[in-house]
Amino acid sequence: MATLKNQACIDACNACAAACDHCASSCLKEPDLPMMARCIALDMDCAALCRVAAGFMARASGLDKDLCRVCAQACDACSQECGQHKHDHCQQCAAACRKCAEECRRMAA
Repeated sequence: MATLKNQACIDACNACAAACDHCASSCLKEPDLPMMARCIALDMDCAALCRVAAGFMARASGLDKDLCRVCAQACDACSQECGQHKHDHCQQCAAACRKCAEECRRMAA
């Protein structure tokens, strides 16, 4: 069953989406909002792609490997941006994105 085979990647995608949502929401409360704009945008893009990738894997779509490659790229970009900010929510998001990118690359191989 595809869901069991890809469960680690599905879990990583769902955890990353939640971390990105939390990060974006928290960034909106930071005092220097313009500085956080790129972080928020990447958080939203990454969360959306992670959710779609998890769904494709759960349904055993024929496009799941292709989507996971794109998801890994979004996670890499989000991780790099979030990693530049000292906020705990950004650091936690960067870690979740790195893990998700790793799982997506493994799944897509």
